[in-house]
Amino acid sequence: MALSEQDIKNVAAQLACPSGEMGISVGNKMLTSNIGMIGAAINALDLEDNDTLLEIGHGIGGHIAELLEGLPILQYTGLELSELMSHEASKANAGYSNAKFVIADATKMPFADGSFKKVMTINTIYFWKEPVLLLNEVYRVLQPGGQFAICFAQRSFMKHLPFTQYGFNLYDTDKVEELVESTQFQVADVFNHTEQVESQAGEWVEREFTVVVLEKAN
Repeated sequence: MALSEQDIKNVAAQLACPSGEMGISVGNKMLTSNIGMIGAAINALDLEDNDTLLEIGHGIGGHIAELLEGLPILQYTGLELSELMSHEASKANAGYSNAKFVIADATKMPFADGSFKKVMTINTIYFWKEPVLLLNEVYRVLQPGGQFAICFAQRSFMKHLPFTQYGFNLYDTDKVEELVESTQFQVADVFNHTEQVESQAGEWVEREFTVVVLEKAN
């Protein structure tokens, strides 16, 4: 059965900030859909065991345990706008003393300057209301020489999804690089990927996504 316009709007709102009874289901679906993108962002950062990592918009957090099992002294911090996702991720990863979870707006992060060596975010850029302000805040909390991996699905793919007309700001690589020019960041690398994913309608489709790695000057 086709979704109504209101149903599509509700999905869009949940993707931006999961909440309530529907939020858990959406969080689990996002984890399944995003797992390849999460892995690509992690690989792009070339994480090491003594790194301090901030993830902006970690969602339900089902990927974090595998990351920490592989890098047992990595210091992981998750930042979320969604109280539900922060709670669920904290509960799921309660056994890891090197993981902590914070609820805050990424444009006003409660961290000292230079707190992190690496930062990553997957499929959140569409919802940044003040993208330059957010990038400047990430720049502040990064150490000199630190890197920020932004992983996003290309506009050419996203524009065909029905919910992206409600509250999504779509990007291609050129638009991201243009945004970065308004900050002190430098583009260190760009990785393009293609993967097969299951659509909301249950069909397998080809998704093009990109990881743009930004670097803070030493």
